[in-house]
Amino acid sequence: MIDGRAIIDPSAVIGANVTVGPWSIIGADVELGDGVQIASHVVIKGPTKIGAGVKVFQFATLGEDTPAFAFEGEETFCEIGANTVIREGVTIHRGMAKGGIGRTVVGENCLLMAYVHVGHDCLVGNHVVMANNASLAGHVVVGDYANFGGYSGIPQFRHIGAYTHIAAMSLVLKDVPAYMTVSGNPAVAVGLNTEGMKRRGYSKQTLSALRDAHRIVYRKGLSIAEALAELTEARAVHPEVDAFAASIESSEWGIIRGRAAAKD
Repeated sequence: MIDGRAIIDPSAVIGANVTVGPWSIIGADVELGDGVQIASHVVIKGPTKIGAGVKVFQFATLGEDTPAFAFEGEETFCEIGANTVIREGVTIHRGMAKGGIGRTVVGENCLLMAYVHVGHDCLVGNHVVMANNASLAGHVVVGDYANFGGYSGIPQFRHIGAYTHIAAMSLVLKDVPAYMTVSGNPAVAVGLNTEGMKRRGYSKQTLSALRDAHRIVYRKGLSIAEALAELTEARAVHPEVDAFAASIESSEWGIIRGRAAAKD
């Protein structure tokens, strides 16, 4: 199952039932979990850990050094969670020590379509879908079940909340609260990701509570502090509203607003 034309470093750890295609390179300090499938012409550099059941398609590069000027060759890490699918030409860089956390993590059960880029020190949650050419610059944090349209771009240090939808070709300049849909260049808030929540079985009661929370933050003309104060009771009853509010509280760049606010 390891093609004779592949190059495997002696220090690499290879799990059971792993497939490596021709002309792929598995470098030093790489760990491939059980059932990993590596196609041809893949490059994986360490230290990198690939979880069980991951599929990596041709011409992907995982665990490469970041090109950031602050990187000085220090030992940093990359980790890919179990059952994630990494399609053609994807690039995922390891972290860096200076100004970073020293590791880049992509969670479990993600789908990274062709030519996606995940920059250094990104923390990507579970069940995240990134369509073709979507890109994360360094230090981006992405919550579970976030969905990125093709050619969308996220600059450094932004936070993308759980269950969000980033429309195709959007440039996201501020943080995106959980459950929101944003679109445009620069991206603005266009509403809740209700379709995504319906697909995952959210109840009518939960959707109603999130709509009320969205209205308080985005439609009543309140300051963030005023809106969060008004959400106190709902947060105690609905965990989803609490997650929505918490993603706003934790924002360091400010949250994406509507079109009128984006012009201010």
